[in-house]
Amino acid sequence: MGGDGTVVARSTDELGVQARAPDARALLARLRARRPEIERAIVARVRQSVSEPAAEQDSEYLAGLHAAVLAAVGFALQALEQRERLPAIPTAITAQARRAARNGVELEAILSRYILGHSLLFDYALQEAACLEGALQAGALRALSSAHASLAEVLVRAVSREHVAELQRICGSDERHLAERVRLLLAGESQDASELHYELEAWHVGVIARGSAAARTLEALAQALGCRLLGVPRGEGTVWGWLGSLSSLPTADIERALASAEPAGKISLAMGEPAAGLQGWRTTHRQAQAAQLVALRRPRRFTRYADVALLAAALRDETLASALTETYLAPLDGARGAQTLRDTLNAYVGAERNISAAAAALGVARKTVLRRLSTIEARLGRPLRSCPAELEIALQLGELDGPDPRCSAAAE
Repeated sequence: MGGDGTVVARSTDELGVQARAPDARALLARLRARRPEIERAIVARVRQSVSEPAAEQDSEYLAGLHAAVLAAVGFALQALEQRERLPAIPTAITAQARRAARNGVELEAILSRYILGHSLLFDYALQEAACLEGALQAGALRALSSAHASLAEVLVRAVSREHVAELQRICGSDERHLAERVRLLLAGESQDASELHYELEAWHVGVIARGSAAARTLEALAQALGCRLLGVPRGEGTVWGWLGSLSSLPTADIERALASAEPAGKISLAMGEPAAGLQGWRTTHRQAQAAQLVALRRPRRFTRYADVALLAAALRDETLASALTETYLAPLDGARGAQTLRDTLNAYVGAERNISAAAAALGVARKTVLRRLSTIEARLGRPLRSCPAELEIALQLGELDGPDPRCSAAAE
């Protein structure tokens, strides 16, 4: 294992993988053809197994869980066909092991999810092997069986080392003590809050800062606004924060202060809405977490919950995200001039459904936009005026960076 926790020196011969064999290549080709389906199934099963309340409230943990699953699938497929050496363990996997440790997720739970995903992948491999003929089927199964257990062992070992190392790093630290006290308060448990040196009965704005200058940015922001700051480091360049004051903080004031107070360095800030009291302290943090789900996929310097509430809800609910993209975007993909139709729909929604404004934005005649919108309605099987909010969120989902909501892209 390398210094960063990656595994680099195992050869495929050690795993018993005959990558040059036509039978193994035939099986791998079939698995790669079904990769989006496999990823969707594994993500869904793994998400169902998450039962840690603290982890469920951490947007970076949820996004990291998704990315780690996709990375693990990509690693397994790549490892099976690698000719000389195994690829390094993806950083998405090792980073997620550290996040899990910080969120109090037990190592046993993490490993059980990797084993679950590995077993599901093996089930798909058996299905595809059964479609091969005679000698190809037998050879493919031999190659797969010899590699399956060893690949799982490599992943389990790497994840275990990262998790244990992170626990040792934070064990007994002031950072761990503060994070645990805040976690219990967020979960609704009664705690002595005097150690926080922060007034919970005041007005609050929850913020999540991410970047090399995250802590300095929050400190500068609090100073510029004349607020008290409660900051909780979360590792990986992330800080959970609360800005506290005796009266509600206008969002415009926060944006102006951020513009003037930001230190050098790339930084992103996800923010909840102003709220008062202990319950408000919890609520504005949950809103900041929701905004962070969007910020992780659509990087911007400032993401406010009120601006992305519906999009965040769709990202948190993978069934909803998949339904929106399948209902409002997928029918356009098979059409002639699909990108033109998508651009027209974007312009129409962006112009608040004003056809003349959309035509001006696209630089085409109004009747051209009308003709394209008619084609879109025919493809979708519904009038556009009946689903404005759904269309807007579906289009925003389609424009996000990172893994597709339907898991059709791989994170390797």
